[in-house]
Amino acid sequence: MFGRDIGIDLGTANVLIHIKGQGIVLDEPAVVAIEKDSKQVMAVGEEAFRMVGRTPGNIVAIRPMKDGVIADFDHTEAMLKHFLTKVNAKSMISKPRILICCPTNITSVEQKAIIEAAEKSGSKNVFIEEEPKVAAIGAGMDIFQPSGNMVVDIGGGTTDIAVLSMGSIVTASSIKIAGDQFDHEILNYIKKQYKLLIGERTAEMVKKEVATVAPGGRENDMDIRGRDMVSGLPRTITISSGEIYESLTESVSHIVQAAKNVLERTPPELSADIIDRGVIITGGGALLHGMDGLLTEELKVPVITAEEPMHCVANGTGILLENLDRISKKKVKI
Repeated sequence: MFGRDIGIDLGTANVLIHIKGQGIVLDEPAVVAIEKDSKQVMAVGEEAFRMVGRTPGNIVAIRPMKDGVIADFDHTEAMLKHFLTKVNAKSMISKPRILICCPTNITSVEQKAIIEAAEKSGSKNVFIEEEPKVAAIGAGMDIFQPSGNMVVDIGGGTTDIAVLSMGSIVTASSIKIAGDQFDHEILNYIKKQYKLLIGERTAEMVKKEVATVAPGGRENDMDIRGRDMVSGLPRTITISSGEIYESLTESVSHIVQAAKNVLERTPPELSADIIDRGVIITGGGALLHGMDGLLTEELKVPVITAEEPMHCVANGTGILLENLDRISKKKVKI
């Protein structure tokens, strides 16, 4: 088989790979487990994620992406190589073309780092596209018409908000508050309130099962286990949705404010379109209970959660790959 086109959603929390003609072929956590002394990679993705918080002292599970950008270049490259080998991207006669997504406000240096990592992992041509634009396309928006579309993409490391028209971003904002921050708020709340230490995975479970951002929107309880900070022994506590609501209020208010700021900078004609069409939320954060209702209330426009919000960016890369030859792309020269 000759060159294949590959779309990569290189997220802070997860990496998704879309191969043209096949759809999404990989969806794994962006985690690398390394041996401390030799710096040797022990495991990548799902296997490494299972090790988070459960490894002996000489093995550490790290996330090479932070806030949507590369925090650890070598391990990002190793992770990409591993995933591309896993989906058989290298068994082709010619190297694949890769379309990769990044947050809206990253610097040209950070863009170059992403492209370099993709090229070193075995690509012929690397194209970069902004995440909210790709998320909007993947959510089914027709952003190539002369009308306003607004998307709020709440990922792991960043929340990207954009108003799009004629295939381009009109106004946008990217803030470093998203799913990871919610996990930290939950973790810190339980630490402060109950003097109990829990791991990131437990915090994430609480976010999915119990958390809500709508007052009184959910009345779930959950037993969680951790280590008592006073006795040092394991302990179980029960937490409720109401408590978690309190702990997330501040973080969520930053996302609401960022969305308001984008709307305030939007030309009036496009604002009128957004009132008619509504706002679409994508990314893992879109699944946080009550998020659509809260944004609807605060922004005074209808807010809808996309179908399969976590797959929107990867699906969007697939649609753009179909038109890769036709649509002019930003290719960053190194």
